[in-house]
Amino acid sequence: MGLITGLMSALFGDGRNGVAQTIEIFRENAENEAARESTDKAAALGQFAAEFQHRRRGVFDRLVDALNRLPRPALALGTIGLFITAMVEPVWFADRMTGIALIPEPLWWLMGAIVSFYFGARHQAKGQEFQRSVVETVAMSRALGRDAPADMAVPETDENAALKDWWARHGG
Repeated sequence: MGLITGLMSALFGDGRNGVAQTIEIFRENAENEAARESTDKAAALGQFAAEFQHRRRGVFDRLVDALNRLPRPALALGTIGLFITAMVEPVWFADRMTGIALIPEPLWWLMGAIVSFYFGARHQAKGQEFQRSVVETVAMSRALGRDAPADMAVPETDENAALKDWWARHGG
C-alpha cells in the first residue's frame, strides 16, 4: 500500500501533474495553443481595424485614387472586347489587327516600358503605403503603452542608421 501511494504521489502529488508536464515536453498543450491563437487573431484584427481608422482623405485624393484604379479593369475589359469583336466582326477585327501588326518594334518596346513603369510604380507606392501604416500602428501601440505583437515588431539593425534615427525621434 505504501509503495503504490508513494508512486502515485511521485507522479501526481505535490499539487502538480508530473505525467502532464512530461508529455508537454513532447506535445504542445492544446489549451495554451488555443489561447495563443486567440491572442494572435485579436492582434491581427486590431491591426486591420487600425489601418482603416485614420483615413481622412479629401475629394481630390479620392478622385485620383479612383482614376488610378481604372487602367487595369479597362485593359481586362478591352481584351475581352477584342475577343468578342473577333467573333462578331471578323473582317473589321482583321483590319485593325493588320494595322497593329504594322507598328514598329521600338514603339512596342516603348509601350511595354510605359506600362511596366506605371504598374511597377503603383505597386511600389502601395507597398510603401502599407509599410507606413504598419509603422504607424506600431508607434501608436507603443505610445499607448502596449507592446506590439511580435509579428508587427520592426527589428532594429545597425545597418540602417536612418531607420534607427526615425525610431529614436518617434518614441521607439
